[in-house]
Amino acid sequence: MKKLLTMTTLAGCLITTVAHADNDINTLIDKAKSEGQLYSIGMPGSWANWKDTWTDMSKLYGLSHQDTDMSSAQEIAKFAAEKNNATADIGDVGFAFARVAVKKGVTQAYKPSTWAEIPDWAKDKDGHWAIAYTGTISFLTNNNLVKNPPKSWADVLAGDYKVTVGDVGTAAQANNAVLAAAFANGGNEKNIEPALKFFAELAKQGRLSMNEPSIANIEKGEVALAIMWDFNALNYRAKIDRSRFTVTIPQDGSVISGYTTIINKYAKNPNAAKLAREYIFSDQGQINLAEGYARPIRSNVALPAATQAKLLSNDQYTNVFPISDFKDWEKTARKLPRQWQENVLIHIQ
Repeated sequence: MKKLLTMTTLAGCLITTVAHADNDINTLIDKAKSEGQLYSIGMPGSWANWKDTWTDMSKLYGLSHQDTDMSSAQEIAKFAAEKNNATADIGDVGFAFARVAVKKGVTQAYKPSTWAEIPDWAKDKDGHWAIAYTGTISFLTNNNLVKNPPKSWADVLAGDYKVTVGDVGTAAQANNAVLAAAFANGGNEKNIEPALKFFAELAKQGRLSMNEPSIANIEKGEVALAIMWDFNALNYRAKIDRSRFTVTIPQDGSVISGYTTIINKYAKNPNAAKLAREYIFSDQGQINLAEGYARPIRSNVALPAATQAKLLSNDQYTNVFPISDFKDWEKTARKLPRQWQENVLIHIQ
């Protein structure tokens, strides 16, 4: 198909992109404006600074927006259950869940105009998903409750405080916390036995908390140490009180992964959803994510100095590993809810 060079004002500044004729952004904008609204799931304002993107979408294109927060698994289940009665147009799921959504047939493809600048490993060849930002599993420690903030998984195991990991088996953040512990203790995507033993030991010690690592629970002082994505940890710390918390990447190993938008196959506002993905991958959309402490997937976006300063120093990330075997991790993630119950939760008193 013939390509054409388009000049679009997408993020309040002029950008030059190459796009297919049937993917003309101006036409997309007009269609999205006609729809006038956008319903997202799993993309709350407090997560990766989605609020600025929703504000921009409203100011630039007049789109009203509403989000319902839920886990990656719940998002896919919602798309599948509602079908033509869809109440959501777009969602944001963990990397491991992207292929699950495609296999279930609940997504539709859209390649933003910056498609070529997204690494091949971070996108579906047909455009059903693309990682917008990466995160690394970290420790968020309440300095009022923990005397010596841990720098490693070994430090955590030797501690005397409670550890919060969240809803393992359902939430991508919690699942990746398990994988990170596996990486650090000699495991991999196929073998998470070292991680199950690690968390089982915490449970036996009475140190595995059933609290959710939500900002409300953290602010109330109900979480001593939370295992969570670095962008969430840094964001919560900034919102509550920087002096109260320490954020550290475990130095004996962690996992770096990402989150991807999925557009509902049955979306009532498909063009608004496509425009949202277009904006998310624009320069300003990527900067918005970095403002929320997430690391943008497009490496050619120049971050403002103040935004760059919000992120942890690069030397914290010398021992982090990406998922290298996606098929094995998908299989493991499917089995994780039962394994977690049988190997870890059984020890909760």
